[in-house]
Amino acid sequence: MPQIFQIIGSIILAAIPAIIWGNIFFHKSPERRSFTFLTFIMGALAVFPILIYKFSWQFFPWMNAFKFANYYRNDIIGFSHAIILPLSIIITFMIVGVIEETMKFSSVKIVDDDEIKNIDDSIEFFILAALGFAFTENILYFYNIWIVEGPSNLLLPFLFRSCFSTFAHLLFSGLLGYYYGIAHFATTILQEEMRAKNSFWARIPVKLLFFKRETFFYQEKLLEGMIFAVGLHALFNIFLEMGLTFMIVPFLVGGYVTLTYLLDLKENHKNYGKLLNYVRNHPHKSGVYFQRNPLADAIKPN
Repeated sequence: MPQIFQIIGSIILAAIPAIIWGNIFFHKSPERRSFTFLTFIMGALAVFPILIYKFSWQFFPWMNAFKFANYYRNDIIGFSHAIILPLSIIITFMIVGVIEETMKFSSVKIVDDDEIKNIDDSIEFFILAALGFAFTENILYFYNIWIVEGPSNLLLPFLFRSCFSTFAHLLFSGLLGYYYGIAHFATTILQEEMRAKNSFWARIPVKLLFFKRETFFYQEKLLEGMIFAVGLHALFNIFLEMGLTFMIVPFLVGGYVTLTYLLDLKENHKNYGKLLNYVRNHPHKSGVYFQRNPLADAIKPN
């Protein structure tokens, strides 16, 4: 069979879970859908820098970050008498998580950073980037099986990657999107928290030390989200490596419930760009962190 048919077949197979999961999680109004396709494409293209990075190891072996994990292959961690895991595996999967989640994060930053108006936007854009990433990954995976093992061996990998691996990518990036959304609007969220709690004493050290509390909040939440995403990513891969497949279903069911809950929260749909004076708290390409909302200025009482 000519390889063109195998390529087309792999694309069709990879498109099925992408369409299904996309319809489940993406609910934007038609005017926002203009960014849907571009975000998906950027997420899909984010796989290729990783492939180039791996290819470069042939010429620059010192660039292989996974060699660092090999130094710990003889260090064993025992979770119980029955579960023993080399430290090198944990480090390897943490590195994988960092690389993949960073690439998906970069896809959103490039395309949608200026289009995020609320936390729900951030979650959904991250899900779209993850969906594109999983799409390309599935194409490569299905194509490789088709070439090496034949089409008769595609059914089980297709079902597993469609139901579990694809959604796992969405879960990790969706949680990162939630924390990035909070970090993105750190100024406005903190304004509301300070009004609600009347935290006069909390402002004193910030003013005395000339620190921008919002900037620390931004970095803290961004790091927190990345730790969650990378940690869950590594844990999922460890379950697969150790053959603990019975843990995958409750793991992902819990993730689905969490992600659905975050998307349904009314607070995450609040449009901060229209409600409060500042509409962003992130390093804008102009170098400005806080951009004043003209609408808020226009309606400000004299």
